[in-house]
Amino acid sequence: MIVYLDTSSLVKLYIEEDESSKVDALVKSSEVTATSLVAYAEARAAFARRFREKAFPSDEYNRMKEFFDKDWNRYLILNVTEGIIRQAGNLAEKHALRGFDSIHLASALTLRQELFSPVVFSCFDDNLQKASKRENLQV
Repeated sequence: MIVYLDTSSLVKLYIEEDESSKVDALVKSSEVTATSLVAYAEARAAFARRFREKAFPSDEYNRMKEFFDKDWNRYLILNVTEGIIRQAGNLAEKHALRGFDSIHLASALTLRQELFSPVVFSCFDDNLQKASKRENLQV
């Protein structure tokens, strides 16, 4: 199984939140776990925001960043190409998505097309989840 994680799902692997265990199980059962290159900056921003909110101490924050950096090379990273950006623009318009959400959806659709294989799309944004279903991704 190929799993695509948007940033909301990716972050749940490093910060204990509702549904973290489900994302962890999904990743463990997958053959390939993919995400977009933009997820790196988004995840680091999410970690930093939670640290500023004092959700965890500095030693835990530093360990989290270290684990994330080590794990990053284990993911199949989809580069943000002009084709993906143009498709993302169309998807944003079609499904009323935010910019980075549309990039994640376009990346997952590109992955499915290039691998000729079903892709399970994991996200925790209701609008993005609905859009991914309308684009015939498994959720």
